Amino acid sequence: MSVLTREQMQALGEKIVGLSRAERIQVNLNSNDTGNTRFAANQMSTSGSVSNTGVGIQSWYGARHAVVTTNNLADDALEAAVRRSEQIAQLAPEDPEDMPLLGPQEYATVNSYVEVTANLDPAARARAAMTALDVTRKSEDLEAAGFIVTGAVATAIANSAGLFAYHRNTFANYTLTVRTRDGTGSGWAGADDPDWTNLSFEQVSERAISKARRSANPRAIEPGRYTVILEPQAVGDLVQLMLFAAQARAADEGRSPFVKEGGGNKIGEKILDERVTVISDPTDPQLRAQPFDGEGMPLGRQVWIEDGVLQQLIYSRFWAQKQGKEPTGGPTSIKMAGGTASVDELVRGTERGVLVTRLWYLRQVDPRTILYTGLTRDGTFLIENGEISQPLMNFRFNESPLFMLNNLETLGRAERLAGTEAGGNIVMPALKVRDFNFTSLSEAV
Repeated sequence: MSVLTREQMQALGEKIVGLSRAERIQVNLNSNDTGNTRFAANQMSTSGSVSNTGVGIQSWYGARHAVVTTNNLADDALEAAVRRSEQIAQLAPEDPEDMPLLGPQEYATVNSYVEVTANLDPAARARAAMTALDVTRKSEDLEAAGFIVTGAVATAIANSAGLFAYHRNTFANYTLTVRTRDGTGSGWAGADDPDWTNLSFEQVSERAISKARRSANPRAIEPGRYTVILEPQAVGDLVQLMLFAAQARAADEGRSPFVKEGGGNKIGEKILDERVTVISDPTDPQLRAQPFDGEGMPLGRQVWIEDGVLQQLIYSRFWAQKQGKEPTGGPTSIKMAGGTASVDELVRGTERGVLVTRLWYLRQVDPRTILYTGLTRDGTFLIENGEISQPLMNFRFNESPLFMLNNLETLGRAERLAGTEAGGNIVMPALKVRDFNFTSLSEAV
């Protein structure tokens, strides 16, 4: 099974809209066809595939609305789902923030569908996995566990106001963890791209294996504030939290780090180092994301922070109407502009510091400052005199991206991430920052 085409999605959406007896109806469609290969303990464990088309049907009566979902596309099942959404909508309380449906919109063209990725077979994934397994199986000290997932997704929205939106994309994602058999060392690496042929599986495997070996038998150093080099994966985990917190409503209501003293928000104010620029742009060649949000709002290039200055916040349709602003839609991507330095170059320019591969288990401490706690993981190292000198025990940290990006020393090259705790379509640079706050040690690898 392949994902549904624009014509198939439009026909399905129109069919469901035509079944409606409600005052308004919106149909959200998702068609996906994915394949995966998993391995652990140096052994292939699973190879599978999933094909599915899901339908979300939302019906309205006045400001009352309700959603019913199904993946049964038979005519009687679709009609039953429509009727059910209507029944529940009539029982629902009125939504004081209900907005009218969007009519027809214009969307940017984003080419993120690659045939070779969509048509990939299990044998190709197995060969990619062997770039790690060929090495770890022959070694006496390493065990590998990884996940390779590829496929295609098509998303569409149709409603009774005449809107139709369609986007399809492919994805190829490889994440690998390699550990030493004595349990003291762990290395991680990953890569992601719409085009399978752009992934260098050998390089990903080599990085994870090298980090595992180098991180064995770590030593403890005192927690405290250190100069830190964060690889792009670690940067993404923290920086994306700024966008999650950038809701205009929260700022206007005094519940946000972007609240202005005396009232209002900080749009137009310098809040970060002047080298920091953060955007969302579905058409960016490194991002290639969906050009509309879940309501069908068009998404183009949006600059959130430019040269350290807060340029805009995220306005929902309801809050934009209330405040007399233009809605922004919900961004589907985030990118922080980078410099030219590699991680190795950042290390060579550091007299003493800590190199962090990635972060894990981030949890909020203070929403007013975007302060989070979490752990380093899978490769933490001491830097001395421009070289990695020792593997280190992992740290717990308390840090905010706002603090971190005001302590910026050097920007590295920006690269597409293999995903974070919150999702994908993220491009981040490596960073060298000062005074990163490590609060305690962790014995976990």
